[in-house]
Amino acid sequence: MKDIENRQDIQHLVDSFYLQAMSDKRIGHFFTEVVHLDMKKHMPVMYDFWETTLFGKMKYKGNPMLKHIHMDEISPMEAQHFDQWLALWTATIQNNFRGPRADRAIKKANQIAALMQYKIKQHRDWFRDS
Repeated sequence: MKDIENRQDIQHLVDSFYLQAMSDKRIGHFFTEVVHLDMKKHMPVMYDFWETTLFGKMKYKGNPMLKHIHMDEISPMEAQHFDQWLALWTATIQNNFRGPRADRAIKKANQIAALMQYKIKQHRDWFRDS
């Protein structure tokens, strides 16, 4: 099995992940009911995000933290949701790729999930205390 080597590999990874995530009983509703994603617009943004993350190409422009905080305001995102997202992401990578970039994609996803959970909790606490 090969490593994640280029944008085409990222597209395959992201497409495969979203195919599972959108129909997942634990997290699918975030994609289909909470934010009603326009996939034709969203997918290139995700390709850019992971290309920036894995290859250092500065293609992604955006603030995913704010988008996820807003999503949490609509439908709370709990640890179990992040765990499922990570499980699907990790399985998708491990079923398709092996190598340093594949490992980095898993590690970065874990870091992102931890940071998002922390920031979401901060946001909730700030609103609760104000």
